[in-house]
Amino acid sequence: MASTAAGLVERDDGNGRAAPGRVCVRPPSVHAGLMAPVTMTIAFLFPGQGSQTVGMGKAFYQTSPGAKAIFEEANAALGFDLTRLAFEGPDTELALTANTQPAVLTASVAAATACAERGLKPALTAGHSLGEYSALVVAGALRFADAVRIVRRRGELMQDAVPVGTGAMAAIMGIELAAVEGVCAEAAQGEVVEIANVNSSLQIVIAGHRAAVERAVGLATAHGGKMSVMLPVSAPFHCSLMAPAGVKLAHELDAITVTDPTIPVVRNVDGGVTRRAQDVRPFLLKQVASPVRWTDCVQRLAGEGATAYVEVGPGRVLSGLVRRIVNGARGQSVEDPAGVDRALAAVGVGA
Repeated sequence: MASTAAGLVERDDGNGRAAPGRVCVRPPSVHAGLMAPVTMTIAFLFPGQGSQTVGMGKAFYQTSPGAKAIFEEANAALGFDLTRLAFEGPDTELALTANTQPAVLTASVAAATACAERGLKPALTAGHSLGEYSALVVAGALRFADAVRIVRRRGELMQDAVPVGTGAMAAIMGIELAAVEGVCAEAAQGEVVEIANVNSSLQIVIAGHRAAVERAVGLATAHGGKMSVMLPVSAPFHCSLMAPAGVKLAHELDAITVTDPTIPVVRNVDGGVTRRAQDVRPFLLKQVASPVRWTDCVQRLAGEGATAYVEVGPGRVLSGLVRRIVNGARGQSVEDPAGVDRALAAVGVGA
């Protein structure tokens, strides 16, 4: 690994090997006895549906042999040219849930592969909704070819669980979780409207029957919510209306091989840590119809020792949320090779 003026060394794992995702930064003043070395523990964050853009991953495909191989493996696993769809669109086709999920997964894993080629690797990881599959692939718990097939089927099942137009989602801004839960209870009136994502203390997404979600948006505004808006999605993800999709997804997950992750993966359902293969399937199934507790995920990463947060894949939403969840934390986003350069500089790894 190249050295910089900071005096960089990879932290040893105790067995004479460099510990992945941990870098010891030695400022120049260390040599004068003025400052102790600082160990940076890197957490990778993987985005979910909604982060997709036409062209995502193309720069990595063109510059990284490993990233190119990931896109080609996705094409072979799915039996169609996902690479063309990701790079050329059209946007309307890419936005279809059954296409979006494998495309975002592929772009994210390709980006992580390109990061690894440059020496940027995580010590622990998490992903938002769909992104949890990316995290499990990078942690070695799922084979990429299996994961890309699974998430395509996941997208189909989630879309089919509720007739188009019946469900909806909305972002509620500016009021706390307990208040949003109260709004949902008041708005339900015999229908489903539930917490779907807890993205930060004041950014909460709800999902359920369209009329109930619309009532909740109105009530949230009356309770002081700011910029609460309906979201342009095709189904009410991460609420109890998705339960039928979870039942059918179980058959898909039972058919694949799962192994122990090589690094801890913080999961969406409860903010707990998956360290064993036996925990992978049940929590992925529960995730389909349960809220994404992203605030808990990031706080758990911090509790596990994360000091550097790198969003890997399309979009920059998660790196922005980190600053709202962990005081003093800064997130880096890696969407292209230039993003890798910036992340390497930020965490103190020589290029």
